[in-house]
Amino acid sequence: MIDLHCHILPGIDDGPASMDESLAMCRLAAQDGIHTIVATPHTLNGQYENPTSEVIEHVSALNKALIEYDIRVRILPGSEVHLSRDLWGSVESGEAGTINNDKKYLLLELPIHAVPPRLKDEIFGLKVRGITPIIAHPERNMVIQRDSSILYDCIQSGALSQITAASRTGGFGGLVMHCSETLLEHRLVHIIASDAHSYDSRPPILSQGVEAASQILGNWDEAERMVVGAPETILSRQGFVTDGILKA
Repeated sequence: MIDLHCHILPGIDDGPASMDESLAMCRLAAQDGIHTIVATPHTLNGQYENPTSEVIEHVSALNKALIEYDIRVRILPGSEVHLSRDLWGSVESGEAGTINNDKKYLLLELPIHAVPPRLKDEIFGLKVRGITPIIAHPERNMVIQRDSSILYDCIQSGALSQITAASRTGGFGGLVMHCSETLLEHRLVHIIASDAHSYDSRPPILSQGVEAASQILGNWDEAERMVVGAPETILSRQGFVTDGILKA
């Protein structure tokens, strides 16, 4: 499996505080069947900056440690970029990183309490420059919880969406769990990721979320594609074809 959203780098955001904890998280991920993790530290959220050059340095250091300790997980650079004005400008300047630094896909974080009116404009601004935004954990956004058609409209505008594995297993409470179910039922989810921050309270585990998602989707293959086929497509820089979307 591939984890496209994980706070795995030590000491640069609210993820692991030390290299030892990062390594412990990677061991846990490997045990769960994860072989590739995209490191996505918070970026441009008012508290953390994490420009691309620094993220790449931290990724290199962690990969060296993984080789040293024979932990068979590969780390790739990325960012969880908070919605801000001129996202393309932030990418171009190196302030905000794309997945695997290839300027093809960008993990986009919305405010938890709102969906800013400029969201569609920012999606459009990225798409015309060849970048597809992936909206991170929309099931935890309070506005989308009330009206999932907002996410449908974003997907129609060219965005993808990623839910958190723990959202399907109750890790964020009943409202989030219910919203994730609704989004899955309406085929408004393309990727499942861990959004892990630690070894214990928010670990890098995907398998349980995939199993729970498969029960909603009615088949295992569709759920598995969200942690295997879809991430592989993204990392290979291919275009992403969405199908089967039902109006929410």
